[in-house]
Amino acid sequence: MEKLEKYRHLVQEFLLEYSKNKPAYGEIEVQPIFDTVRDHYQIVYLGWENDYLIHSCPIHIDIKGEKIWIQWNGTEVDIAEELVMNGVAKKDIVLGFHTPFMRKFTEYAVD
Repeated sequence: MEKLEKYRHLVQEFLLEYSKNKPAYGEIEVQPIFDTVRDHYQIVYLGWENDYLIHSCPIHIDIKGEKIWIQWNGTEVDIAEELVMNGVAKKDIVLGFHTPFMRKFTEYAVD
């Protein structure tokens, strides 16, 4: 359970730090969203650019089976590398945005 708590903390800290960066365009709110009961973590952009509604999820991370699943990364930040630099083993990170077939060609966990 100690590892799970550590991973929750690291993911939340990463997302809180990331959420300090506002997009350069529009009146966009950067919302970190944490579901700590089910271990779902996201960043949501919400706001307006001129007359266009902006609503998107550039980062989606889950924790499943004591592994951190990067489900989506629509940013330029290498989230997996950031987690490794903060003490997460590569075998505990799954690049969920890759197909199961492609995951075996990465340095990270397959599932």
